[in-house]
Amino acid sequence: MKLPHLLRVTLPPDHFATLIEAARALKLRIGWLDWPGTPGESPAPSSSLEVAADLGVLRAVAVEEGKTVSVKPLRGRPVLKDLLREHFLGCALVLVRGEVDAPGLDPDGDGWSLQLPGISERASRRLTTSDLAEALRKPRPWG
Repeated sequence: MKLPHLLRVTLPPDHFATLIEAARALKLRIGWLDWPGTPGESPAPSSSLEVAADLGVLRAVAVEEGKTVSVKPLRGRPVLKDLLREHFLGCALVLVRGEVDAPGLDPDGDGWSLQLPGISERASRRLTTSDLAEALRKPRPWG
């Protein structure tokens, strides 16, 4: 089972709209994950979903026109690989806002700045949106 590529981000999803659109044009899927410890963010399910989860249901789901929200109680700390397998199969990339061991991605003018682990910020790679989206098709897109 192939897990998606991960990129660590610090900005909200709307800053990545051009990348998401470019990936969709290539028929690639992108996911978004707010990882625990995301500054200023907390998932906000409806109170009935929280109550149901606290009571021990397997999963609580709310459906509106155009979206669903699911709450699944966890025992212990979340495990990133488990979340990727359960929620993001079929994605080429998951943008993770929070502290994870993954390359960092920041908007840089009309392109992107990619910071690879162990490489100083000065040595970060600059990519255009189309180059970044195309790279997602490769097994090792960052080199």
